Amino acid sequence: MNEIKLSGIYRAYIACLNSQDWDSLDRFVDDEVIHNGRQLGISGYRDMLTRDFEQIPDLHFDIELLVCDPPHVASRLAFDCTPKGAFLGLDVHGKRVAFAENVFYRFQAEKIAEVWSVIDKAAIEAQL
Repeated sequence: MNEIKLSGIYRAYIACLNSQDWDSLDRFVDDEVIHNGRQLGISGYRDMLTRDFEQIPDLHFDIELLVCDPPHVASRLAFDCTPKGAFLGLDVHGKRVAFAENVFYRFQAEKIAEVWSVIDKAAIEAQL
């Protein structure tokens, strides 16, 4: 898989998340996906994402930076959203916050097999 193809797959994955097309998630995510060292499987991964959208109704993934080095993708995702309640242990409760998430992915057979994710919690704290 080359960089251009991997970039296209990743951009389609982000579009899938933004449209909340959970029935299509398995086109992009491996059945045995691992997230931050925990094997969630596709159903656990889907549950994690649907919870995110329940807690943050205006959630939108915006690719700010994308680097592809097959089989890996590095992405900086930008968010400007309004969590309903507590978020990452912080009392956000309806306040609009902007922050970034730095994410690394390992692809296998054109699907996400492993994800390492870090959210810039300090940016949120500074806004509160």
